[in-house]
Amino acid sequence: MSPAPRVPRRIAPTVLSGIAILLACLGCSDRAPKSAAGEDTTQKAPIEVTTVHPQSVTDRLVLPARVVPDPTRVVHIYSQITGRLVELYVRPGQEVAKGQTIGLIQSSEIASARADYDKAKIEVARSDHQLDRAKLLLQHEVIAQRDYDDLEAADQAAHAELTRTIQRIHMLGFSPEGSSDSAPLRAPISGAVLDIGSASGEMQRSLDNANPIATVANLDSVWILGDVYERDLNTVRAAQSVEVTLPAYPDETLHGTISNISDTLDPTSRTLKVRVVLPNPRHRLKPEMFANLSIARTTAPEFVLPTSAVVHEGSSSYVFLQTDPGRYERRQVTTGALRGKTVVVTSGLKDGDQIVTTGAALLRAPTGD
Repeated sequence: MSPAPRVPRRIAPTVLSGIAILLACLGCSDRAPKSAAGEDTTQKAPIEVTTVHPQSVTDRLVLPARVVPDPTRVVHIYSQITGRLVELYVRPGQEVAKGQTIGLIQSSEIASARADYDKAKIEVARSDHQLDRAKLLLQHEVIAQRDYDDLEAADQAAHAELTRTIQRIHMLGFSPEGSSDSAPLRAPISGAVLDIGSASGEMQRSLDNANPIATVANLDSVWILGDVYERDLNTVRAAQSVEVTLPAYPDETLHGTISNISDTLDPTSRTLKVRVVLPNPRHRLKPEMFANLSIARTTAPEFVLPTSAVVHEGSSSYVFLQTDPGRYERRQVTTGALRGKTVVVTSGLKDGDQIVTTGAALLRAPTGD
């Protein structure tokens, strides 16, 4: 006996109505939501495209520098005579005036110079007397003209010797009529004492000394010497305006011009010296202070992009070009200097390229599983 056929069950009306509502909802989910004005409010992909063109960019070349005194205003003071430095009245950093006594030298050369002066005076007086007597004898034809000429020449030689001894006494720095064996050591210029090379009690051997007693510099103007490398030399020229900053005065910027670029390359640092002369009326710029020279320079036209436009993978960098609406192509580029939120692209682009400047990272190929 065969089994009876199975009769399908009737689906409840409530189940049918639930299925209908579900299908209606699924149908609605395929449609983009509309605003009250009928516009599509679907969020667009955050991608922006910009047409790029090369542009000339002005940047600044910063050179390390230091403050040095003007060598033509630096004087090394030596003793003019051999003797003992009795007293030294100045210290490094002290300001001195021209002609001010900075030390005292005691020497036997002073007595010798005074003795030469006294002998020269005696010889002048004797020769003058002989010449006066010879004039009378010549008038009465008692002596020959040739004898008178010899006496006149001897008198002129005596006067020349007296002049020489006086000049030597003045050069040594003491008075011909004095009696002391000490001579003052005077500052030849006004300025600041940079260094002391001797102490009280030391013997001085005139100009044969290797070290000066003191070094005085006029700091009313100073040099700022910067170091420029060979690769930057083509952007630096004489008479170019520069900005000078110093760590000692971080809130100040001084302005000057390049007065000289050295012709000799330092074989150790491979740099040349750039000189800027600045007035220093209050002597705030001290020798050997650190400084920076900032020089404006205009580079060749180059592409400057926002940093968000460049995607980096390892040592490679690339950008995305829009070839058609919604279609993008990856292109490798070479980047240069960073300037804030922009980067210089030195190769890989051409004028008129349409570059993705915002959202480039979203176009990167997915990695991983």
